Order: sequence, then structure tokens, then C-alpha cells
Amino acid sequence: MINKEVRDIADALSGIGDGAVVMVGGFGSVGQPDALIEGLIEQGARDLTIIANNAGAGRVGLAKLMEAGRVRKIICSFPRSAGSVVFEELFRAGKLELEIVPQGTLAERIRAAGAGIPGFYTATTVGTLLAQGKETRTFDGRTYVLEHALHADAALVEAWRTDRMGNCTYRESGRNFNAVMAMAARMTVVQSCGMVAVGALDPEAIVTPGIFVDRIVVVPEAAKVAAGAEGGA
Repeated sequence: MINKEVRDIADALSGIGDGAVVMVGGFGSVGQPDALIEGLIEQGARDLTIIANNAGAGRVGLAKLMEAGRVRKIICSFPRSAGSVVFEELFRAGKLELEIVPQGTLAERIRAAGAGIPGFYTATTVGTLLAQGKETRTFDGRTYVLEHALHADAALVEAWRTDRMGNCTYRESGRNFNAVMAMAARMTVVQSCGMVAVGALDPEAIVTPGIFVDRIVVVPEAAKVAAGAEGGA
């Protein structure tokens, strides 16, 4: 039977090289695969392009990855948020590129990649700096901006429960960007809070089918962190 569980985080991240485009799930700290981010720091890949909802907070998680000098560019919706000190330091120093994408557009660009849709039109950024240089078209008298699907070399996501075939469930708001990102990358790595037997997951509760998952690493202690973060969300 298919078994996508790997031995450790190092094995899970194997093959992510310099210059890779990496999606990181989560909404702030909720649902963020912190163990995989720590592993990516240890792994050593540089010049990364990170796609995430925000640019980290404090000096942990995404912020720690950026502070380590591993990130060349970040594509996100909320680069500045409470505690985003590392992003602000690096951006002001010219050490980090930024592409801002409205949150709904970011989610749809990622979803489009997973669905095999090369691009779509949206009115969200019409008349703003974010629309400069982009193709526009008029439909029914209204102007729309063309946005392209957003692909990645790897997606790092956190799931609540998985089976060894890669089927994933999410806990409450921990679902967020994780589910769409799992479908949009050439390789999807799941940080699981717990592994269950095949057949134990309610089929109606499976959000990410195993076909989209390549590797799973179980991080049991992440379950307490996830429960705490979501409880305070």
C-alpha cells in the first residue's frame, strides 16, 4: 500500500534547492508548518521565493527564515502586521523583494494553479498601483485585470490528521491557505499533527486527497501548538 510518511523533516524537505519557489501555509501563526520552516533553515536552501499570506511576526517561523538570509522575495497579502519587525528591517535595507497580492486574488491565483487554469480576470486592483503593467479587458462595461496562476516548486502545509496515503483533514481555522496550496505545487510536503490508520478518516472530512500529497512527516508536538493558536484566533 502507498506510504507517503517519511522518516524525518530532513527527508521531507529533500530536493528543495536554491532559488526554489515555496508556498507556506497558514494564516498568521494558525496552521503554519513551523517544524518544516525550521527544517528549511537547517536544510540551507537560499534565494527562495516565499508565497504566504503574511511576512511573519517576531523572530520565529517565516520571520526567522527571512532573518537567516534565505529569502530573496516574498509574495503575500499582509507584509506588515503586528510584530513584522524582520520584514520591515530587510525591506527597508533593500535585502528583500516584495510582491503584494490582495488576499482573495492570492487565494484564487493559487487555486487556479491547482485547477490547471492559467489565468483569470478580476476587478480587484483596477486603478491601483498593483494593476500597473498588467493586461486589462472590459466585460459588460467594467474593466478587469488579468492575473496569472501562481505555481510553486514546493508547498509546505500543516494538516491536523493524515493517513499514510496522504489524505488530510484540517482543524477549524487551521485549514486556511493550506488546502489550496497543497494542490498548486510540484511537491507537497505535509506536517501532520497525527497519523491515523487508512480508512479511519471520515471521507466527508477529507479536504486534501492523498493524490496531491508527496511526503508526510508527523510532528506530534505541533498538535498542542495548533490547538493553542486556533483557540486564540
